[in-house]
Amino acid sequence: MKLLCTLSIAILLFSCMATSETKTQTDRQIEFSEKQLSLLLKDAEAANNIPRTLTADGEMHWIHKNFDWTEGFYPGSSWYLYELTKDEKWRMAAEKFQAIFENQKLRLTNHDLGFVFNCSYGNGYRLTGNEAFKEVMITAGNSLITRFNPNVGCIKSWDVDKGWQSTRGWKYPVIIDNMMNLELLFELSKLTGDDKYKNVAIAHANTTMKHHFRPDNSSYHVIDYDPETGAVRNRNTAQGYAHESSWARGQAWGIYGYTLCYRYTKDPAYLAMAEKIANYILNYEGTPEDGIPYWDYNAPNIPNEPRDASAAAVTASALIELDGYSKTSYRAGIDKIMNSLASPAYTAKLGENKHFVLMHSVGSIPHNNEIDVPLNYADYYYLEALVRYKELENRK
Repeated sequence: MKLLCTLSIAILLFSCMATSETKTQTDRQIEFSEKQLSLLLKDAEAANNIPRTLTADGEMHWIHKNFDWTEGFYPGSSWYLYELTKDEKWRMAAEKFQAIFENQKLRLTNHDLGFVFNCSYGNGYRLTGNEAFKEVMITAGNSLITRFNPNVGCIKSWDVDKGWQSTRGWKYPVIIDNMMNLELLFELSKLTGDDKYKNVAIAHANTTMKHHFRPDNSSYHVIDYDPETGAVRNRNTAQGYAHESSWARGQAWGIYGYTLCYRYTKDPAYLAMAEKIANYILNYEGTPEDGIPYWDYNAPNIPNEPRDASAAAVTASALIELDGYSKTSYRAGIDKIMNSLASPAYTAKLGENKHFVLMHSVGSIPHNNEIDVPLNYADYYYLEALVRYKELENRK
C-alpha cells in the first residue's frame, strides 16, 4: 500500500511538471490577460461604462456616450475571453457593455460602424448564434452603406461640415482605417445572401488599392476625392507625422484590411496587396529590432519617439491570418512581434496599467491625444492575435 501511494504521488508530480513544461507562452499570456481584464471588468461594472484609455494624468478615460469609435472593442475583448475560457461571466459582460451603444446602429454620420458592431455583435453572433445580434449587425450595415458614393467608389470617412475635419479643405476624405469597416459588410452578405453589402466593400477595396498606396507599398492616411467626379484632390495625413510619411497604424490597417478581403473573396489581387504591405512592414529598415514600430516610420526624433503597440497587435493578427493563405511564411515576423508584446516591455504587470493588458500605444500625436498609453483596441487585437496564434501553434 505504501509503495502504491508513493507511485501515485510520483505520477501526480510528473503530470503537474509535464503540464507546466508544455504550457506555451501563448497559454500564459491568455491566462494573464484573463486575470488582468477581470480586474478591468470590476472597474467597468462599477462605472457602468466602457474603458477606452488613460488620460495624460494616468486616470481612466471612458468612452464618449454620444458616440465613440472605440466602444466596440471592450465588449469584443470580452467575447474573445469567452471564446478562450468558456467562462459565462465574459459572455454576460460582452452582452451588457455592447447594449450600451446598440442605438448607434442607426447612425448615418460615421463610417466606423463596422469597427463598432462587427467587433462586438459580430463576435457575439459568431460565438452564440443569437439572431438578435445579427439583426443589429444588419441595421448597422444598412446605415454604413448610406455613406457610399458610387462616383468615388468609396465609403466616406469623415463629414467635413464641422470639427477639425472642416479646417482641412477636404470634400470627400477616405482614410486607410476604413478598410477595417469592410468586414461587417462582407459578413452581412454571407449571412443574408444579399450582395449589396459586399459590392460596396469590393468597390471600396478596389478604389483604395488604386489610390492609397505608394510605389513602395506604404499607405497614405487620407485620400480626398471629388464627390462629383471621383478624382483625387489631395493625399494627406491626419494622424501621421507628414503627408508623405508612413503612419504605423495606417500600415497595419492596410495589411489587415486586404487580408480580410481575400478571406471573403479569394481575389488574388487582395492577397498580393496584403503580401506587398507585409513585405514593406517586415523589411522596413527603420523598424526597431523587437518589431514594435515607432508611431510613424518617419517620425523626426527616432529613436526617441513613442512606439505603438496597437499597430504591432493589429499587424500580428493580420500576419497570422495571412500566413494561412500565402505561399510565403511569415512565422519569423509573427514570432518576433508576439514575443515582444508578451515581454515585460509591453505587457503590464498584474494590477497595474489601470488593468489594461498592453502598454505603450499611441492614438494621435498630431492631436496631442493618447500618447504612450494603453488603448482598448490594442488589447482587442492582441487577444485576437492570441486566439489565432494558439490555432497556428496547434496546426504546427
